[in-house]
Amino acid sequence: MAAGLEKFDLTVIGSGPGGYVAAIRAAQLGLRTALVEKEKALGGTCLHLGCIPTKALLEAAHVLEMARRAKEFGIRTSEVTFDWRAVQDRKQKVVEDQAKGLAFLMKKNKITVFTGTGALAGPGMVRVTSADGTVTELSAGRIILATGSRPRGLPHLQRDGQVILDSDDILRLEKVPESLLILGAGAVGMEFASIFSRFGSQCTVVEMLPRALPVEDEEVSKEIQRAFRKRKIDILTGMMAEAMTVGDGHVTTRLAPATGEGKIREIESRMALVAVGREPVTEKLGLETVGLTTEEGFITVDAHLRTGVDGIYAIGDIVRLAERGHPMLAHVASHEGIVAAETAAGAKTRPLNYDLVPSVTYCEPEVASVGLSEAEARLRGHDVKTSRYPMMPVARARISGTTDGFVKIVAEARYHQVLGVHIIGPRATELIAEASAALNLETTSEELVRTIHAHPTLSEAVGEAAHGIDGHYIHI
Repeated sequence: MAAGLEKFDLTVIGSGPGGYVAAIRAAQLGLRTALVEKEKALGGTCLHLGCIPTKALLEAAHVLEMARRAKEFGIRTSEVTFDWRAVQDRKQKVVEDQAKGLAFLMKKNKITVFTGTGALAGPGMVRVTSADGTVTELSAGRIILATGSRPRGLPHLQRDGQVILDSDDILRLEKVPESLLILGAGAVGMEFASIFSRFGSQCTVVEMLPRALPVEDEEVSKEIQRAFRKRKIDILTGMMAEAMTVGDGHVTTRLAPATGEGKIREIESRMALVAVGREPVTEKLGLETVGLTTEEGFITVDAHLRTGVDGIYAIGDIVRLAERGHPMLAHVASHEGIVAAETAAGAKTRPLNYDLVPSVTYCEPEVASVGLSEAEARLRGHDVKTSRYPMMPVARARISGTTDGFVKIVAEARYHQVLGVHIIGPRATELIAEASAALNLETTSEELVRTIHAHPTLSEAVGEAAHGIDGHYIHI
């Protein structure tokens, strides 16, 4: 049943961190804007099945760990236990409160929200199909596609949602498994290992590549593997899952060396999590009605997020850049949403510098980086100088009892321009903001040295690492 035609200047399909930001920016620029979302609540995967619920569980795990360590701080407690149902309920409340905030922002910015599945229906047309079959057609001169991604599976390992899980399934668990095998040592796998190990699961992380967090600087990978093993989390690198067999409420995973040489291993666990990446959601989007094509499901765009079809833009996890790789990160989608909206409105804008996208992993200890790794800097022809300052001497880290990790700075050797900053340790995901600002301003290590860092703070480690580029650490 059709519900008529509505006209807008711009329509956004998808209300994740890219889509809703694009809609807000477009409305600020005076465009009559529509936002289409297939789910009842706004926010997309990031809010409901990704960033936010995961970090809520991580925060609960951190509180639990600190409660268990209370005696170190002179605090006497009785036996520390947890209520998993209450943990899950708090996680859900955080999500719901954030979703309510987004709904308020839509009203504040006079954005019209349509609940239903959106698809292109020809040039300048979007068809929205609601759950009851009602069809609404929207006319819009400009369209932004922001439909996001979903967990990527492996064809030979069939998820059942009960024993073999993906990152959506594991957020809904009614109890903590006594053991958990995790395939993939990227951000998702390492974060869930940090969560469930602190709630009592015996966790094993398997990575096909030679090191955990393979997109990070190699020294960071070595340190996180050391830290995880200290916490009794097994890390098996250079291994891949050949098969999984489910029986008696457990799963047996057959592991083989990724190189093809070495011993076969079998590991039995209560559950297994497949966390090997994500894939774009672009099917049934009606791309063929406007002549748009995909490559492995991704839509190629230029620096301003324009697709090959005039008036249609794509942002976030569905994007493939013409000349380089594209990070599938919520904050990237948000900034792309701003660029796409400004471009669509004819406003002056500046494309993203993808070299300066911060990467953050909320495992324990936290990991964050921005700019080039040492290896990438050398690969690009830079004469490189590095320094590394441990968290151990930092007074604030000692105060909080979190002294694992370091700050590493990668600089160009002649002028000491900072090319990359890599942090592993307490609150690394917050500390990286200073480094992001510094790299955007093309800062040198001397400028970081001359920046006064308050004492006692964790950020002093950044200043000390900058001292190290000139070879004159103060506190070591």
